[in-house]
Amino acid sequence: MTLETILLAVGPGDAERTSELAEAVIEVGRPAGSTVVLGHVFTQDEYDDVLERLAFDPDAEAVDPDDVAGRHATIRDLRRLLEDAGVEYVIRGAVGDHGRTIVDLATDVDADRVIVGGRKRSPTGKAVFGSTAQEVLLSAPCPVTFVRGGE
Repeated sequence: MTLETILLAVGPGDAERTSELAEAVIEVGRPAGSTVVLGHVFTQDEYDDVLERLAFDPDAEAVDPDDVAGRHATIRDLRRLLEDAGVEYVIRGAVGDHGRTIVDLATDVDADRVIVGGRKRSPTGKAVFGSTAQEVLLSAPCPVTFVRGGE
């Protein structure tokens, strides 16, 4: 299967695992010559907080979620790592429920693979993924790779 488009979905909990996420997407994307979609998904409250923190002008025209995502530190770190590895990418931002919006974004970009991050869980929590990862794993229109963050 040729991987033309890989969606690397990130959110507020992924700042600590950018190296692991970049490594995973480079491992599958570079040999295939894939384009990576760096998709940052915000809930409405997260989006509003980011707009305030990044000093977007509230009186300006509607702000594009792609621009907001591009200015987010996690995306900037991932861009740098992908550029160093020679992997092509585009940036997409989206606002909504994390799991459902990642699935919708995967459909919109016609992703051949989705890569999502997660955290190590307690022995009891290992029986189930987090709700976002679980929804993406069960509903994505293509295969999903789950990347567990380091400690």
